[in-house]
Amino acid sequence: MEQIQKTLARVTKEVFDVELLPEVARPDEQFGDYSTNVAMQLAKKLGQQPRTTAERLAEALRSALGDQVIEVAVAGPGFINLKLSDSALAKQAQAAVDTKAQMYQGQVIVAEYGDPNPFKVLHAGHLYTDVVGDAVANLLEASGGEVHRVNFGGDVGLHVGKAMWAIVQELGGEHPEKLEQIPEDERADWMTARYVAGNTAYEDDESAKQSIIELNKRVYALHEKADHDSPFAQIYWTCRQWSYDYFAYFYDRLGSHFEKYYPESENAALGLRTVQEHQQKGVYEESDGAVVFRGEPFGLHTRVFITREGLPTYETKDVGLILAKWQDYHFNLSLIITAHDQAEYMKVVVKSVEQFMPELASRTRHLTHGILKLAGGVKMSSRKGNILRAVDILDAAEAAGKKLRGQSDQSTTVAAVKYALLKQRVGGDIVYDPEESVSLEGNSGPYLQYAHARARSILAKSRDPNYELPLADIDPLEHSLMRKISEYPEAVQLAVAELMPHHVCTYLYELAQVFNRFYEQAKVIGDPRETERLALVRLYADVLKDGLGLLGIAAPSSM
Repeated sequence: MEQIQKTLARVTKEVFDVELLPEVARPDEQFGDYSTNVAMQLAKKLGQQPRTTAERLAEALRSALGDQVIEVAVAGPGFINLKLSDSALAKQAQAAVDTKAQMYQGQVIVAEYGDPNPFKVLHAGHLYTDVVGDAVANLLEASGGEVHRVNFGGDVGLHVGKAMWAIVQELGGEHPEKLEQIPEDERADWMTARYVAGNTAYEDDESAKQSIIELNKRVYALHEKADHDSPFAQIYWTCRQWSYDYFAYFYDRLGSHFEKYYPESENAALGLRTVQEHQQKGVYEESDGAVVFRGEPFGLHTRVFITREGLPTYETKDVGLILAKWQDYHFNLSLIITAHDQAEYMKVVVKSVEQFMPELASRTRHLTHGILKLAGGVKMSSRKGNILRAVDILDAAEAAGKKLRGQSDQSTTVAAVKYALLKQRVGGDIVYDPEESVSLEGNSGPYLQYAHARARSILAKSRDPNYELPLADIDPLEHSLMRKISEYPEAVQLAVAELMPHHVCTYLYELAQVFNRFYEQAKVIGDPRETERLALVRLYADVLKDGLGLLGIAAPSSM
């Protein structure tokens, strides 16, 4: 499409001496391979009838495109439809996997997503963020970006104080040796229960609340003093490691990977120094014993960055994180992916940074998504304990797969979950349906995995692997499949431009449907055109594999 668009722009300049970027679209196949309304754009500028303009432009395009097209036709009030020659279409299809617009070529990108907090459970929202973040990072890499995947989490803060208070209560005091009694496979749930208990105590018991506030200070002091030996420190470091071990287990199961993990404890000091420095310069100000940034002059709201106790809030830690990422990577783009509920919060944080590092703020982009809901639309709350855990989603998919087929494997389970979340446009809320997600029929990840496996099995039946794509005399069924294969770079480009992986999902499902129609009506093995059709099957399988890879989904050769 890009080459057609460039040729159209050049011809428009030559014929009408007008510079513009023509709109090029994919019409219904019966009308051709490409369509443009550029004549209507030109007619307004030139004061001509659109159809007259279109006729002149069509004539020039026939000459400019030569044997790349077999037809340039004017339709309706002034649309121009182009039908590619067999050889031109074949070349586009052959290059489909390798022809991706390098929109981020040479750019350094930091993709931050996931952001789990030690001492708290990984809930379904974390799963959704991880899935979206992985796919978006893959798209950015495919478009030429040097992508660094990082994770951020709160190993200090009030939630840790709440959890540590309940842990100490459960252990009957600061007795780290008692932690050895907790079975390894129960540790994550055990700590989740402690956090919920600590939060309940904080909200309902004033005495417990004051104890939690003091414990919160002690946690910060552990990092300041590098204390690993006191009984309290041993409990803290052990339980923090349990969280990290669980995160690693979950990411391995999901197929995620991160280059670096930024604990809040490592960014708190940098953020605190930065906020205090710029408080002196008027960016932040004192308010009732705390330090705040007033967002109202910017159409935002005021948030606290340093508490009355002198402790940094999440806001200050995020300031430190932004600066730490800049120091580590000197990025062109810092992409932060979270749920919608962080949108207004992040606007205030970035706006405050903009006051003293405007270039850094301008390179920071916040992409938000909806939430996964409990049955009945109840919002999750790790504070109350009524949460849908991340592993619950994976376990539900695995159970649904076993119910449907008598067995389920990790590859199919992950494909089911990832595709179910990614096929919907990032932004809206999602209610996950396990049985629908694992189906081998319809728009699902396992269906596309099966489509790829079936194509590979067809190829395996060939005795001669040296098949070649037809360059002439392509029949209508072959043309439809080849045309759809050639659209792959456009689907990826749109997904990259919008950072919306669902465009890839939509394309892959449509591609599989086109192939099904082809395979139902066109014999492959044993047909006089076996060599040519096998080449089409190979291209189809290669595009499926590449597209599934962008979504973070494996493409098995057999199922």
